[in-house]
Amino acid sequence: MPEGDAVGGLDGPMLPETSEHRPIGEAGGVELEDAIRRRRMVRSFTDEAVPTALVDRLVDLARRAPSAGNSQGWDLLVLDTADATARYWDVTLPAGRRGDFGWPGLLRAPVLVVVWADPGAYVRRYAESDKAATGLGESPGAWPVPYWFVDAGAAVEHLLLGAVAVGLGACLFGLFEHEVSVAAEFGVPAGRRGVGTVALGWPAPDRPGTSAGRPRRSLADVVHRGRW
Repeated sequence: MPEGDAVGGLDGPMLPETSEHRPIGEAGGVELEDAIRRRRMVRSFTDEAVPTALVDRLVDLARRAPSAGNSQGWDLLVLDTADATARYWDVTLPAGRRGDFGWPGLLRAPVLVVVWADPGAYVRRYAESDKAATGLGESPGAWPVPYWFVDAGAAVEHLLLGAVAVGLGACLFGLFEHEVSVAAEFGVPAGRRGVGTVALGWPAPDRPGTSAGRPRRSLADVVHRGRW
């Protein structure tokens, strides 16, 4: 990453300012609407490290996502060393299977953020006096919609948009059948649910995924005003 003048912002450490490494929320950065429209899944990265201070600022954005009852029932497992990311891939994509993997550049991502939801945090919060009347404090099964996944998704979106704002690439992908083994490898407490993993890094040339060519639904098709 090229060096530049240091600038501050978001109460964070001083970071170099370049056209590729943008301060969040300052002049010269990316406006929210631009970040939303530009966001895409990046599946190939350079091997250049991402400064720890920058990673911390991005996960702090995720921490600030909204949540039901302000339960804040998500945790972020940040893997930002070569050893930690290698352990993740050894569990989820052993070396013997990598020859046929279509996105080898994804394995170069220097940072992996594994997002975990905590249903118990929501049950405990809604058992408190100001929420007890809802009945949602009885058990996770009392929730008709599992808001721990909804809210964790909001945290992920903060992370994805923050990455765009500072010139990083990001890709969200699922844990699927590896949820239990990843939890065991990294000592995740019992009861947490793996929402997915966000790869972060400096983007390298890649090809779009097969789903990228699907047309986006029109506003008229998505929005139902007054009634369906």
